[in-house]
Amino acid sequence: MRTVGILGSGSYVPARVLRNAELEGMVDTTDAWIVARTGIRERHIVAPGQATSDLAVLAGRRALEQARLEPDDLELILVATATPDEISPATSCRVQRGLGAGRAAGFDVNAACSGFVHALMTGDHLVAAGAFENALILGADTLSSITDYQDRESCVLFGDGAGALVIGTRADGGEILDHIVGMDGSQADLITVSAGGSRQPACHETIDRRAHFLHMQGRKVFRFAVTKICELVREMTSRNGLSLDDVDLVVPHQANRRILEAATRALEIGPERVLVNVDRFGNTSNASIPLALDEAVRRGQLEPGMLVLLVAFGGGVTWGATLLRW
Repeated sequence: MRTVGILGSGSYVPARVLRNAELEGMVDTTDAWIVARTGIRERHIVAPGQATSDLAVLAGRRALEQARLEPDDLELILVATATPDEISPATSCRVQRGLGAGRAAGFDVNAACSGFVHALMTGDHLVAAGAFENALILGADTLSSITDYQDRESCVLFGDGAGALVIGTRADGGEILDHIVGMDGSQADLITVSAGGSRQPACHETIDRRAHFLHMQGRKVFRFAVTKICELVREMTSRNGLSLDDVDLVVPHQANRRILEAATRALEIGPERVLVNVDRFGNTSNASIPLALDEAVRRGQLEPGMLVLLVAFGGGVTWGATLLRW
């Protein structure tokens, strides 16, 4: 198995910013209530007609530029998304066309908000095994398309965006060290978009009861998320012979600031070692980890040799973690 590392990163968020003050005019909420319970102050929302693949293409271009690769050099495109452009074709097909990456194979990965880590593991193993020389791993979602803006509990949480990593075998890319993924289908009803699939095809009745929007059991999700973050961090460090002090930066899924703060306290990690940008972007699902990581890269926050731990959780319920040496 060959050593695989990160060759480049990129991200993109739509131009429109939806601030809490605007939400106050849409549902029964206040800026103070939203900030106290979520830590979110604003989020970015797609323009009319803008789809998940459009965001992914822009993030992918930036990652390819940083990796010093042309679209024709790209061999594999994996798109982690819970909001594909359409049921068929796969969003990766739209991304391939948008990038002009005619040589690339690809497919989509759906593991809700932890899908990006699942896609990164898949791409890592395929490149390490020699099936491909490089891969573009994208996390992209337009959660505004499945957000119920009549639900004051959930509509304040979500934003749109895309993040990307290019992985390959160049020596200057550091090293992807380990992955953990899992799921517990017995808790699949915690976060759902129940209509639009084969069990409940779209019809007037499903539209009338707003079944095409995302619904979640917030308190149960909170407890699951805090517990799972702690379990993943401890398992990943233990099985790699590390202590928590050895990890330079933790990049968690940006679901809710209170979740991240609770997990940080439980792990006794200094907040300066946990990357948080949920206040500016909200929960962008699959985009949240690569978006945050790309911000850190472009700020010069990462140095060669640093150990970086990505930690994700999502509906299904699913989870995942990846350990990197930058």
